[in-house]
Amino acid sequence: MNRISSISLFIAAALCASEARAESVVPLKGQSPQQTQIDINDCHSVASSSTSSTPQAGGRLKGAAVGAAAGATAAQVRGRQHDEFYEAVDDDRKQDYRQNQAKQTAAAGAVVGGSRQRQDRREQRRTDASASSSAYTGCLQGRGYQVTP
Repeated sequence: MNRISSISLFIAAALCASEARAESVVPLKGQSPQQTQIDINDCHSVASSSTSSTPQAGGRLKGAAVGAAAGATAAQVRGRQHDEFYEAVDDDRKQDYRQNQAKQTAAAGAVVGGSRQRQDRREQRRTDASASSSAYTGCLQGRGYQVTP
């Protein structure tokens, strides 16, 4: 008896792990268990295909490009603001300073761009999951089932 309950518990745990959400599907038009399973599988397919989206790429690269441009511009503005201090400095040193500023802000821009890209992907996954759930529920309701969470 103990072995049977252990096996039942294992099967129940496996089923719960395979299903992301637990819902109850009640046939309202006398559908057979086989037809119910077919409809559930069809609606899962419909829901997953209707919400597949591709994430945008290049967030780090865009952030680095924006950061590099901002760094170079800021270095040039700072250099012009303090021309009297930099008059004695040759043009090569000024160019090196601008390039170093551009590199530093490009690195910061890449970090910010990557962070924003990750946030956008997380939000997209949440939106996709919500839309998938709505599509799944709507599909089953259209086929004559009541779906309760």
